[in-house]
Amino acid sequence: MNESLDPSGHEPFDPAEERRRIIAGRNRALGLTLLACVVLFFAITIVKMKL
Repeated sequence: MNESLDPSGHEPFDPAEERRRIIAGRNRALGLTLLACVVLFFAITIVKMKL
């Protein structure tokens, strides 16, 4: 049996790991938002050039 699991079969709670997971998720969301803004900017620029 895996030694890192507690008797109920779950991994023990680690606040530092939870914090890293939350920050990683926030970074992904921010990156996707930035990418969406860049794509929107280029789409608007291309549409304006064709007018």
